[in-house]
Amino acid sequence: MASLLEKALERVNALPQDEQDAIAAQILDSLADEALWKQRFGAKRAILRSMAEEAAGEDERGETTPLSKLI
Repeated sequence: MASLLEKALERVNALPQDEQDAIAAQILDSLADEALWKQRFGAKRAILRSMAEEAAGEDERGETTPLSKLI
């Protein structure tokens, strides 16, 4: 186990059980959320790449407005 994770778990282990459970629930939720994002966008990688290339091309052709002019 990574030393940073070991340090974090040592600190969590020193907390009352209800706080440990709350932190564990947050970690598990975060991991599940990350897995869902990877699943959703992994399948659409080619579409996202195409959209990014199109946006970059529009910017190169001067068809975009700088964000600083919009705010």
